[in-house]
Amino acid sequence: MNLIEIVDSMSQEMYERMKTAAETGKWPEGTPVDEATRQSALQISMAYQARHLNSNEMMTVNAKGELVHKTKRELRAEFNSKQESETSQQQSGDDIARFRDI
Repeated sequence: MNLIEIVDSMSQEMYERMKTAAETGKWPEGTPVDEATRQSALQISMAYQARHLNSNEMMTVNAKGELVHKTKRELRAEFNSKQESETSQQQSGDDIARFRDI
C-alpha cells in the first residue's frame, strides 16, 4: 500500500491521531512515539492535509504537495472578510433567534 492509498483510506480520527503524534511525540493516550514513527506520522498527516483539507492556516500543504505560506496581510484580509460576512448575515435577519437586553 503506498502513501496515497493510505491517506485516501484514512478517517478524520486517524488523521488527528497522526497529527498529535507528529506534533507532540506522543499518541493521544500518552504513549511515546519513536523518531521513525514520528517522521512517518508527519508525512502521512501532511499528505492528508494536502489531499483532504482546505486549510486557512498560515502554513499548510496544498493539493499539489507544495508548502503554502500566507502573509499577515493575506491572513488579515481573510479574517476581515469572514467577520464582514458574519456581520452581514446577522443584519440581514437570517438569525435563528433574537435576544433582547433584559
